[in-house]
Amino acid sequence: MRVLIVEDERNLAETLREMLKQNRFDSDICFDGEKGLKYAQEGTYDLIILDVMLPKVNGFTIVERLRNAGVATPILLLTARSSVDDYVHGLDLGADYYLTKPFEMQELMACVRALTRRHGEVVMDKLQFGDLMLNKSTCELFCGDRSIRLGKKEFSIMHLLMMNGNVVVTKEQILDNAWGVDSEAEDNNVEVYISFLRKKLRYLHAETQIETLRKFGYKLQENT
Repeated sequence: MRVLIVEDERNLAETLREMLKQNRFDSDICFDGEKGLKYAQEGTYDLIILDVMLPKVNGFTIVERLRNAGVATPILLLTARSSVDDYVHGLDLGADYYLTKPFEMQELMACVRALTRRHGEVVMDKLQFGDLMLNKSTCELFCGDRSIRLGKKEFSIMHLLMMNGNVVVTKEQILDNAWGVDSEAEDNNVEVYISFLRKKLRYLHAETQIETLRKFGYKLQENT
């Protein structure tokens, strides 16, 4: 499970990330609303923890833009405001739950578990593109009767490519998704793992291949 934390209070953001890590959740942090909206729009997260009062773009606007764009990722709003009107406004825009600061970490983790569990119930366990099928529970990639298990980063990259279908995925998007926003990994790390995936596609005798678009990124290509 991967969580996006959009919170400008750096100490709180780092505390949240550490708490999530202890509970086996990977997480990325954005400290302003503009960057948070950018990463949330990629749709690669299982949950977004979102502060309301943010620099550049506030949390309410982020919720509204994400829902208008069709992003269904569960959103947990955090705010120092205790007004009922604010609470109702956030939920009406499309947020899934609302916590008022200060809150207990146990309460937040209970919300995280509930929201990711609910999300998991409605998201299909299998993802298909072309002649490929990715089992998200077992990290296995199938083509016909053949299958192979993917490593963690291989799975993250293939999942991102299959989610985007014929749309080009940039190296930056892959780095953020598979290594994390704060990682020091570089473009050549992506190239190595794309090479690994291509070898596995050859093993599967897959018609679907990973196409390189110079200076842009990668996309899946159905070769029929």
